[in-house]
Formats: sequence, C-alpha cells, structure tokens
Amino acid sequence: MSNPNSWSARQTRAMHRVHARLSTLARPATGFTSMPEPRTIGTFARGRQLMAGNFLFAGHLVSSVDTSIWDLDCPDAVFEQDLHGFSLLDDLASVGDTDTRRRAQDWLWAWIGHFGRGTGPGWTPGLTGRRLIRWINHATFLLRAQDKRQSEAYYRSLAQQTIFLSRRWHKAAPGLPRFEALTGLVYAGLALQGMEGHVQPAVAALAKECQALVDDQGGIPTRNPEELLEVFTLLTWAAAALSDADKAALPAHLDAIERIAPTLRTLRHSDGGLARFHGGGRGQEGRLDHALAASNVKTRQADGLSMGYARLSAGRTSVIVDAAVPPKGDSSINAHASTLAFELTSGRRPVIVNCGSGASFGEEWRRAGRATPSHSTVSLDGYSSARLGETGRGTGWRDQQLVDAPKDVPIQMSQAPDGIRFQGGHDGFSRTHGLTHARTLELTFDGRGMAGEDLLVALEDADKQRFDKALEHQAGKGVPYQARFHLHPETDAVHDMGGAAISVALKSGEIWVFRHDGSADLTLEPSVYLEKGRLKPRATKQIVLSGVAMEYATRIRWSLAKASESNVAIRDLNRDELDLTH
Repeated sequence: MSNPNSWSARQTRAMHRVHARLSTLARPATGFTSMPEPRTIGTFARGRQLMAGNFLFAGHLVSSVDTSIWDLDCPDAVFEQDLHGFSLLDDLASVGDTDTRRRAQDWLWAWIGHFGRGTGPGWTPGLTGRRLIRWINHATFLLRAQDKRQSEAYYRSLAQQTIFLSRRWHKAAPGLPRFEALTGLVYAGLALQGMEGHVQPAVAALAKECQALVDDQGGIPTRNPEELLEVFTLLTWAAAALSDADKAALPAHLDAIERIAPTLRTLRHSDGGLARFHGGGRGQEGRLDHALAASNVKTRQADGLSMGYARLSAGRTSVIVDAAVPPKGDSSINAHASTLAFELTSGRRPVIVNCGSGASFGEEWRRAGRATPSHSTVSLDGYSSARLGETGRGTGWRDQQLVDAPKDVPIQMSQAPDGIRFQGGHDGFSRTHGLTHARTLELTFDGRGMAGEDLLVALEDADKQRFDKALEHQAGKGVPYQARFHLHPETDAVHDMGGAAISVALKSGEIWVFRHDGSADLTLEPSVYLEKGRLKPRATKQIVLSGVAMEYATRIRWSLAKASESNVAIRDLNRDELDLTH
C-alpha cells in the first residue's frame, strides 16, 4: 500500500470524511433488537487511573483532572486514536461504581456532541468498529439513568457509525483493522433495529478475510502473536454474537477459530503470557485465557512449528523460538530482525526475553527494538539479520519494511538423549559476511536445563570469498560477533564462579546458572525491557558472549540450568501488581 502522505492515502481519508458526513443523514435506529453479552474486559487499576485524570495511552501520560478527554492536548496521533477507539470503556466498566459510570457517560455523549456529525480522527473503519463494539457491549452501563433525548442521540450515533462501516469497511487495512471493522458491523447489525440488513454481507466478508489471512498453521502474515490474539478474540466475539442471535458463522470463520486456538497455545509461555516477537507484547491480562475458553476449542498442537515459531516445553519450563523467515512487504512494517531468537520462562517467571516493541516510546525506540541486538540471538559486526527499508503502510511513523532478510530458515525438531532438540539456521548474514548462523537448543526432559550451540559458518565457495573480504575489511582481526541473552527486569543477575558463570535469581526463589565453553568473552551488560502501558523502558541486564570469527567455522557453546539447590517444585505465590506509572 502507499505512503500515508501519498495522493491515494489522502484520497482514502477524504472519502472517509465524506461518507462519515453522509451517514448522519440516514434514518437512526430507535433501540436494540438484541444485545451481545459483554465480552470485553478491562483492568480495575487503569479504570482508577482514568478517574484520577491520568490518561496513559501509546506510552504517553497526560494528567488533567477537570478537562474532558476530547479537550486534551494529545501528544501524538496514536494517543488520539486510542481515545477514539473507546477501549477505555472496558477499564471504566471494571470499576463500575456510580461516579465511574457518570464519567463514562459524560465522555461518550461529549464525543457525540463533538464528532457525531462525521468529524474528527475517529472516523476510520478500524476505529469505528472498535468503538461500536465497546458502545454496544457496555450499553446497560452507559444508558442507566439517561433521559429520552440522550438515549435517542446514542442510538442515532450507533446507526450512523454502522452505515459508515457498511460503506467503508473494505478500505480498512487488511489484517486487524479490517477484522475490527467487520466485527463491529456484525455486532451493530445484530443489535440495532433497522440495521439487520448489514449482518449477512458482513458475515460473508468476515469469512472471506479468514480464508485470505489465516493460514493452515493458524497464523497471520505479520507473525505477531499479540495481533493474532486480537484477531482470534474478534472472531470468537463475532461467532458468539451470531450464536446468541440464533444465527451461524460461516464455515471459513469457524475453521479459522479452530486453527488459531492451538497456535495460540503453542505461543503461550508457562506463565500464561504470549511470546514477545514482531511487535507483539504479552497480551492484555486475562485476554488469552478468556478467548480460548470462549472458543470452546480444546485441541493443542504438539511441540513443533506454529506460525513460524518452535516450542520446546518440559516440566515448568517453556522455550519459544522464532524459526521462520520474517514477515514480508507491508506485513513487515512492525516486524523485527529476530530470526532464531528465543525466550525462556520458568513457571510464572520469564528468564530470557527479547527487549520487545519500543513503538509506544517513539520512533527511535521502535527502530532500536526491531534490531537483532535487541533479541536473544546472535548479531554480527553491528549488523542485524535483516535491515530496515524506507517504504510501507503508514501509522504515523516513518514506516520501514524489513529488507535483506533471511530467505532460507531450515529447522528440525527431534529427540535428544535426555530431552528435546531444536536445530535451525538462517542466511541473513550470508550476503554481508558470507556466514550462516546455525543454532541448536536442547531442553532436558525435566525442564531444569538447556544446552545451546551457536555456529557461524561459511558453507559455499562464494560464502568463503565474502567472508575473506569481510575479514580484510577488519584488517585481519576477525569479524566481531555477540550472542545476547536479555534478562527479564525482575531477575537478579550476578557474576559467579570467579567470572566464569552468571547466576540469575528469580523472585520465585529459583536460581539459573549460565555457563559457556570459554571460547568467547562473558559479560553482564545493561539492557532494556520495552512494554506497553509504561511511561519509559525498564532497565534490565543482558548476558553477552562476544568474540571474533577468524575461520570459516566458529562455534560457541553455552548452557542455562537450574542450580542444583533449586527445588523441583516451587510454590510461587508472589503477585505482581500492574504499575502504570513507571
């Protein structure tokens, strides 16, 4: 698709405004025919923060006790879009007292007053679908103690937004925005009087999108686990709303739910959070379990490849590896150069992580989070395994697709003598340095230890020639490499055994020890942990094995295992409360 400032993108936005205004001329709905059971969930803590006048969206905190949210000085377009999507209703409803309901009502009817005539940034198909779902889900909460005039304004706005969606959903970007638009149209068509005619076209379009975008592995083109969860959630909501109205989702829609559910189980760590790859985070607390339960899909995939990720699990330990080529084209504008990176979680405690998406902290952090050194894998001579280009679909940043990415990522899963083995490789450094990165991970059957090997090798004659040139460029001193293992910020890491190892203590009381074969230099260095919902990156540490490649084959061996004194089963009852201010 085109650049956000291109003529075609500007024309699309202009037509959104035209249809938004035309929709206000339509005959309004007068009430509900049926109302889907509320399924969106928020957090009590965020609801209290909103009531206190602390508006934390897109990594920005704006504090204003007496100002309407529609009069806030929004720091960027993403912050503004989050407001207009009305997901904040989920958090306010989770508090649910009288004062919170009044605040939600004030903000909703103020939106109708400010933007109900088709103006403002909220009239895009994806945001409109998101907003409709929340307005309908929380209708009982919102309409309580409202007079006839306010109720009529509410229903009139719902109908206008529905008509806008019916005309413009196809202009939403493929993927999550289009699923939001169509799910919102299904919801509204089922719920509102006079809107029933929009249901079947939306149901058919939703099934078509499922066929086009959900592959046989239950994956989506962006390979973003959190985005997959959001798509899955929307599909389950739409199917449930149809079922509640004695209507059926089409087979392609239901088949997509059947394929996605076991994939999400594969991508879930032992602590219940999703693996953080390609711009995705852990997922909203409770969303994954809620969506899986609502889907009624009980199947799970054996350890293996799902949406391009390999999973090794044993005992209380889960390991998830990025084991496929990165997303391509417009699907890669949020993708990371993370091939062969892994995350390891023990019980309820993440140990090895990737830095995550820096998108909520601005363009520089977003770019840094996408680079290979921000992942638990090998980087070479300052290079990432994929580079950032200059084109792509815009979301407010200068979006860059991944280019020069690995084209060949062979992998094999097998049984090791005392556990399960992952073997993979990628050619992302072949063009620049003539080297292929091969990684082997072996997790023991009891989940108490993992042995790793990273190999940098020049395979073909042409590769050897490129490596020789790279060596010449370094004046014969060798090609620098770094194998990084980023630690979760709630771990406590220190040098051990006279500097030959690093001990990593978890809040659960477990201790994991990192050792290596001595072929590289072992250091403990600063790192960051990037997550949505915080004002700034969290400081943490990373284990780094660094050295130089002098030969056509360089081998680095390492291990990460629980200390012998760590119990087999630990009762981990400490609860981490959500902190919205740090």
